[in-house]
Amino acid sequence: MSKNRIVCLGIESSAHTLGVSIASSDKGILSDVNAVYKPPVGKGIHPREAAQHHCDAIARVIEQALHESGAKWGEIDIVAYCKGPGLGPCLRVGATAARALAYYLKIPLVPVHHAVGHIEIATLTTGTKDPLVVLVSGGHTCIVAFADKRWRIFGETEDITLGNLLDMFAREAGLPSPGGAALEERARAGRNYIPLPYTQKGNDVSYSGLLTAVTKKLKEGNHSVEDLSYSLQEVAFAALVEATERALAHTEKSEVLLAGGVAANKRLQEMIQHISDEHGVRFCVVPERFSGDCGAQIAWAGILAFKCGVKTSLKRSFVRSRWRLDKVPILWRDGE
Repeated sequence: MSKNRIVCLGIESSAHTLGVSIASSDKGILSDVNAVYKPPVGKGIHPREAAQHHCDAIARVIEQALHESGAKWGEIDIVAYCKGPGLGPCLRVGATAARALAYYLKIPLVPVHHAVGHIEIATLTTGTKDPLVVLVSGGHTCIVAFADKRWRIFGETEDITLGNLLDMFAREAGLPSPGGAALEERARAGRNYIPLPYTQKGNDVSYSGLLTAVTKKLKEGNHSVEDLSYSLQEVAFAALVEATERALAHTEKSEVLLAGGVAANKRLQEMIQHISDEHGVRFCVVPERFSGDCGAQIAWAGILAFKCGVKTSLKRSFVRSRWRLDKVPILWRDGE
């Protein structure tokens, strides 16, 4: 292994996306290949079916990622895998493949927290240094800032995530997968605001009551899907943005970074841009290419972690379906 360059093969498999990426410490992301499990319209992710999809695709995706990167097997220095959180059967597919590669190539194996991966790929691609991070996806909804070797939570969901809220309503409305993108498209055509529950508890948000209310209105048949989608977005985003503005005032950060799959939503970007402008801070959003789950987030975070001595043995390379972000030591960052 070169002292100045580390090449990592990263595997993401926490939910519907199987992603494999090759990244290098000096050139960044060299390849990023995804295979996405798509459930039938109106259905959610079935963990075993998604895991079977990943099993069927893993060899092809690894081979394609290596080919697109231009790297050779002998140039791979480490293998990183998503340890969690996520769906157990899906996580185990990625972990098993990573173990096999690490054993065969006789190279170190590095575990990565899924949310840490989202944050690190976002900071890499935006150039942010010490931001207030708004992380929104199917698995996470939280507002975090770095302090004392941890991402500290200044607001989070108390029940379902923002990504799950949008996907679950999209399924009820018969919209195709990915639900969040389809719902955003319908929301742009909405013209009438329909009052819906707006729930905050301290600086946390709660979305289960909102989902119940908007689903009930959908089944009553008195409102269009477009108007309901528009109203749902406005209420859900406003609650999160209000919590973000309070966290921004408290932490006095000079940057706000929007990361995760829902970061691709243009209306959410617009609302956070507005409060950032009001506070005179820089607003950044992860590029759409890297907003959703992908191997790049695991490969890049794996490099950062390995540089600080993070690795695991094959015998201890477990997965963790539940794993809070603020419980993960972040050894490579400086911050107050």
